[in-house]
Amino acid sequence: MSDLDAVLARIDADLDSSLERLNQLLRIPSVSTEAAHVADCRHAAEWLATDLKAIGFDAAVRDTEGHPMVVGHDHQTRGPRALFYGHYDVQPVDPLNLWDHSPFEPRIETRPDGTKMIRARGSSDDKGQLMTFVEACRAWKAVTGSLPIPVTIFLEGEEEAGGRSMAPFLDANREELTADIALVCDTTMWNAETPAITYSLRGMAAGEITIRAADRDLHSGHYGSAARNPIALLASILADMRDADGKVTLPGFYDGVPETPAEIRAMWDALGFQPSEFLGDIGLSQPAGEADRSVLEQTWARPTAEINGFIGGYTGDGFKTVIPAEASAKISFRLVGDQDPDAIWAAFEEFVRARLPADCEADIKAHHGAQAISLPLDSPMLRKAAAALSREWDREAAIIGAGGSIPVVGEFKRRLGMDTLLVGFALESDNIHSPNEKYELRSFHKGIRSWARILASLAE
Repeated sequence: MSDLDAVLARIDADLDSSLERLNQLLRIPSVSTEAAHVADCRHAAEWLATDLKAIGFDAAVRDTEGHPMVVGHDHQTRGPRALFYGHYDVQPVDPLNLWDHSPFEPRIETRPDGTKMIRARGSSDDKGQLMTFVEACRAWKAVTGSLPIPVTIFLEGEEEAGGRSMAPFLDANREELTADIALVCDTTMWNAETPAITYSLRGMAAGEITIRAADRDLHSGHYGSAARNPIALLASILADMRDADGKVTLPGFYDGVPETPAEIRAMWDALGFQPSEFLGDIGLSQPAGEADRSVLEQTWARPTAEINGFIGGYTGDGFKTVIPAEASAKISFRLVGDQDPDAIWAAFEEFVRARLPADCEADIKAHHGAQAISLPLDSPMLRKAAAALSREWDREAAIIGAGGSIPVVGEFKRRLGMDTLLVGFALESDNIHSPNEKYELRSFHKGIRSWARILASLAE
């Protein structure tokens, strides 16, 4: 029996103990956004540090201006060094009355078909996920006395609260935390049978705009047509941001946007994705983005321009015949490839000002920006991890994109110069951030086995 086979056998034999350890962590109500749970967040950090020490990590709770970090090192072996990241904080549980049982009393639920799930707040996001990696390390240490590669485990307590301590902590501990690759288990599988590696995350440029015309609200009977209506003007300008084929019309918007590689498009085509089901679930039927792109490409690999909010005029009960003095909107752009958030926002400002009549003014404020992140498709570590996942799940691992962002991944790239391998075992049905959050027992068990295989594969 090989070392890996022995480790996998140990994982199977130790599953009940692994579940009990996860349950201990799940019972700690580490809600980072609520002041009442400050002590609970520290308790969770201390529990994790103690657990890491028990399996041989040089681990400690590290204070920040907010909730503490946990850092643990095991560098007994040679090979590429990995930094594993997870977060121990969880979302608030409100509305509590929609939970079927206490959110911090984990339990195993069995469906009629015999499949089982772990039900508790944090079971999927992210305690269950991070413990898959910890348990894989535990099994390797128990069987062989060491890990296949040097590993640092880095656990955060503010991910659900904005992560305000992350950037200064990375800057202050750059040399200690920099590794050859970062590993993050905070993503999903493609479906319950198909593992996935998320190779790209979109960036963001966002802000708001206010257009002002007259110096006060006006009676629409006295001034209608003669006076400029800021709502109509702003709506017209924003509507001009897309053409009839769904393309964004800002000058230079597509600079730095790469074409999706043919092999990736072919892989996505083979996933069996049905746009009609995807849109049908939300009561829609027709894709509205770039007409020459598939829905998966639109949501994973293409940039967007969206209006997230629109405010203006009288919005109370009844009716008021008014021409408002101003109108506002909140705008966001999801970015891909090498798109520059600052350049995109500057192009938006120029686009708006070029369309302003002489008697109107615009106040345009950028809120935040971040570049897109992607792992090179020819990365040896991506190929090794994909092969390991495929062996465990007996199905080719999908290489997928993500429409959203995971801020810490951008921070790892920007501050530590590290690429990130995103491997997660959550499902879209896990109700993260919602009542009755769950994590499939199969995801937990095979997630541990998957990380054991990935660690072995990265060492090859």
